[in-house]
Amino acid sequence: MDILPPPVLDFCLTHGYGPIRRAVPLGGGCINNASRLDTDKGPLFLKTNSQAPPDMFEREAEGLAALTVPGGPRLPKVLAVGQDFILQEFIAPGPRRGDGEGNRWGDRKGRPYWETLGLQMAALHNVTSPRFGFTHDNYLGPTPQINDWEEDGYTFFAKQRLRYQAELAHRNGLLDSSDLQSLISLLPHLPSLLPPQPASILHGDLWSGNLHTDTQGGPVLIDPAAYYGWAEADLAMMALFGSPPDSFFRAYESVRPLTPGYRDRFDLYNLYHLLNHLNLFGQSYLGPIRAILRRYN
Repeated sequence: MDILPPPVLDFCLTHGYGPIRRAVPLGGGCINNASRLDTDKGPLFLKTNSQAPPDMFEREAEGLAALTVPGGPRLPKVLAVGQDFILQEFIAPGPRRGDGEGNRWGDRKGRPYWETLGLQMAALHNVTSPRFGFTHDNYLGPTPQINDWEEDGYTFFAKQRLRYQAELAHRNGLLDSSDLQSLISLLPHLPSLLPPQPASILHGDLWSGNLHTDTQGGPVLIDPAAYYGWAEADLAMMALFGSPPDSFFRAYESVRPLTPGYRDRFDLYNLYHLLNHLNLFGQSYLGPIRAILRRYN
């Protein structure tokens, strides 16, 4: 068994879980180490990173708490958190047989998987704030995510999302000066390209790898980069590497209608995530970024 953080061992002993019988490594993460801990009271989920920023797991726990809302998607309960770890309930995975349109398999009420998620995401996005931002800065993967409060969503998205990532990429030598200027010239036009929206609580990093399924067929969200922003940005991220079926969007709009043409706007929101991927993984993401900039310049 790998050496586990002493606070995790102490938590298990003092909360009736007993000694950890086995730590089983789990795949799927590219930033942190993940393990299932087998205890006398059942399994727990542990994520560790000895190189993590000192507040990274605390900010993750804060995001999970903010996203836990009535009627919203399931999120793992946080049991303990430290500078180099977060300990959560273990949610056993189930097969996503409800991916197909018309498959009547999903939650305990018999809804299909994607319909369930659409209703839950609408409930989540109906939780709003008068301002854009979040209680603390947090992280999009390992990249700092700035969440200073702003009254105006266009200012928030321009300054703390697109410009922040673009200037970081330019400093890292990944985005040349003409690309940076092209993005900066786009920012004043955001009010004419994106509709006004309230500041909704967002998962913030909702790609398919952060969308899981429990044994009952219900959706589970993990690894948030939570903040109050435009709901369309969360939906856009869901479609960045493959899109949910139409049944998801129909269910979502049955609770929370969207401004027509929302799918045509997804590229603009996803500039933020593509720039972050450029900063994390390199030049393979430069082509899609330039294609979007050419579309809007």
